[in-house]
Amino acid sequence: MKISMKLAALAFAGAATLASPAFAALKEGTKAPDFTAPAYLAGNAFNFNLADALKKGPVVVYFFPAPHTSGCNVEAHLFSEAIDQFKALHATVIGVTAGNLDELADFSKETEHCGGKFPVAADKGAKIAKQYDATLMMRPGWSDRTSYVIAPSGKITHVYSDLSPTKHVEETLAAVKALEK
Repeated sequence: MKISMKLAALAFAGAATLASPAFAALKEGTKAPDFTAPAYLAGNAFNFNLADALKKGPVVVYFFPAPHTSGCNVEAHLFSEAIDQFKALHATVIGVTAGNLDELADFSKETEHCGGKFPVAADKGAKIAKQYDATLMMRPGWSDRTSYVIAPSGKITHVYSDLSPTKHVEETLAAVKALEK
């Protein structure tokens, strides 16, 4: 009985490790990798460039696994509800994903998700996610759920990684507010 309980505990721990996101390797104070990616805002395609966005103020880069999945739908909706608070702080929000790229245009405009309020970028092959060490362990070709706040200087000032979508907005908004002080 003791052996089977230990095996069960080990199996559970192993499964939990595989299902959890990779720990963000980019730490606060490091230079954020610059990137340009195809993106959509309210269904309209454009190229998003991090360096250009940083000229306007801080940038929240949040990685998410794939549009039209339960957690990603919640997270996008939460960011859309809080977007005016970010804008009041001159912050840009950009969602980045490597999953279900063919659905991004619709996802960017649907009211129950982004609502046309902030852009989402396509990360084909998870190239950007890999630079930010934000890939899922179980699906390395997809982004995990990690949010970065990047100061106008290009330095990362806050990192939050959790597969639960519920605190990413709260975490990043507080970090952007802290930059104002």
